[in-house]
Amino acid sequence: MEIKRIVEAIIFAANRPMTVKQIQQVFPEIEQPETIEILGAIESITEDYRDRPIELKRVASGYRFQVRQELSRWVSRLFEEKPPRYSRALLETLSIIAYRQPVTRGDIEDIRGVSVSTSIIQTLLEREWVKVVAQKEAPGRPNLYGTTKQFLDYFNVTTLNDLPSLQEIQDLDLALDNTQHTLQAESEEQETDEQDELTQTFTRISEGRGETTAV
Repeated sequence: MEIKRIVEAIIFAANRPMTVKQIQQVFPEIEQPETIEILGAIESITEDYRDRPIELKRVASGYRFQVRQELSRWVSRLFEEKPPRYSRALLETLSIIAYRQPVTRGDIEDIRGVSVSTSIIQTLLEREWVKVVAQKEAPGRPNLYGTTKQFLDYFNVTTLNDLPSLQEIQDLDLALDNTQHTLQAESEEQETDEQDELTQTFTRISEGRGETTAV
């Protein structure tokens, strides 16, 4: 019971997700519990919070306490700062990296059909959503980009396999497109063009897509 209480306190007080090993290392060396004991404590804590508004969630970087997803819209009202809005170009670039990684900037431009702004790549690097994983064996040795654990944490998933499939994204695009029929004709035409462009982008991503691997 004491180990469970300490593990709960460590995860609660940490300002980042904690792995089992990191939790273990918080204990004095001569008092460090076995990995199986920590995992057992985590399992018990998870069960304790099952019916509560806060959950113990495993993400890519470890375990963390967080408000349940269905309550987030109420809790978000506590914070005056609104979440940043990202451009369509940035989100498309991030999607291509996530589903086709590792990719070069040139690969991204080939898929999107337009050049990629340096500021977009810089923003993704600063957010720590992507990182340079290698250099391609090609003239100029361009950087190869892949996603990070911080990317997975932000989108509340553990591995890349937890991301929605490209088919699910396309189905969502179609559903959103169907909601446009009540808009004015001019707006409807503009939205449809944008929707077609996004669908075409994900279609190009899916062509030749290999198996994704967790970073």
